[in-house]
Amino acid sequence: MKKYLFTGFAIISFLLSKAQEIVTVSRSNLQQKITNQNLQLKIAEAEVNSASADLLMSRAMYLPNVTASYTGISTNNPLMAFGSKLNQGRVEMEDFNPSQLNNPKNIFNFATKLEVQQPIFNKDAVYQKKAGEVKVEVLKLKQERTKDYLQLELNKGYMQLQMAYKTVEVLQNARNTVLANKKVIDNYFKNGMIQKSDVLDMDVRVSEIDNQIQYAKSNVRNASDYLFFLLNENAENKVFQPGEKLEYQESILTQYPQLKADRKDLQAYEKSLQAYDYLIKSSQAKFLPKVNAFGSFEIYDKRPYEFHANGYLVGVQVAWNLFDGLKSKSEIEKYRADLKKSQQEVEQYQKQSSLELSKSYRQVLDANNKVNLTKLAWEQTAEAYRLHKNRYEQGLEKSADLLNAESQMSKKELEHQQAIFEYNIALEYYKFLNS
Repeated sequence: MKKYLFTGFAIISFLLSKAQEIVTVSRSNLQQKITNQNLQLKIAEAEVNSASADLLMSRAMYLPNVTASYTGISTNNPLMAFGSKLNQGRVEMEDFNPSQLNNPKNIFNFATKLEVQQPIFNKDAVYQKKAGEVKVEVLKLKQERTKDYLQLELNKGYMQLQMAYKTVEVLQNARNTVLANKKVIDNYFKNGMIQKSDVLDMDVRVSEIDNQIQYAKSNVRNASDYLFFLLNENAENKVFQPGEKLEYQESILTQYPQLKADRKDLQAYEKSLQAYDYLIKSSQAKFLPKVNAFGSFEIYDKRPYEFHANGYLVGVQVAWNLFDGLKSKSEIEKYRADLKKSQQEVEQYQKQSSLELSKSYRQVLDANNKVNLTKLAWEQTAEAYRLHKNRYEQGLEKSADLLNAESQMSKKELEHQQAIFEYNIALEYYKFLNS
């Protein structure tokens, strides 16, 4: 007996450990969490940071390049040997002896060198920096639009969760109604007032609703898992439950809406065209002279880590790229072609967005009309069910008529809730396109 009790407790403990935790959440709470946790937003932020880091490299156009080195050599090369002695400041008259010059002894030279290169005028780099700045601005705009899109996805996912729970609620109410009717029919059958087929029809209806409830509960889990995915959280043994019920959202639509020019994605496309302008100017500026200053300070000795002689060198270089095999000209033509292509893509995107906005506006109107029609149909079937139930209780209706009336009422209620859901989704999408 104890063995069975222990086994029973173990099974109950295992089932409890696997039970799903119901987490009640509000839409505002999810909207706050998605901004900090969503992976897509983190990727967009990383792209901005990467472009900003690339932009930092453009500081080389005005900051000096400083290098230090320490070199040790051993040579009997005539030129290197004489030059090393000269740098070390220890050339004597006998070093000019031709035999010494032609066949010098091995010599050591240790040199410490500090070099500085200072850009002064590089116009092509200036335009490249401006193109990089535009790229950062474009990515920031895309990041903002990504936030708007994810808020839309979150709202849709939250309403899907609301709809799933509402479907379960409607079906469970329908099941309770059917069970109440089944109790009456069972009593009639026991008293020989109806046939067995009427009882079987009611049993079939109960099984049908049970299957629908199971399917609806699966949709609850699917909608919950999608919200966990958006939030980048672990969904294991946890299910979200909405803190607010699915309700019709009132909204005053602007008739014949116009596409807003300050929409973040449209701004990003327009801004990206500036980058091509700067790239074209950068390629054209490669034909301008480049001015750079340079200098070095050197210390020499024949022994390591000793510093006997020193010298310096400073200068300015002006350089022109007179002919580069038409490379710069080809770059200019390529950037111009890319600019033309981007302009056409921007125009196409604007027209497509305007078309999508108008379509979304009409979808909201159609969905709103469907809400009103399904509400009226639901009210009519509810009244029809009430009349059939009263007539059935008076023995004036068949059980099949009562079952059909109940089924129609449940179906129309679900259709009405689905219409509200579709209207809310269409309205959210319209708001996204119009913001």
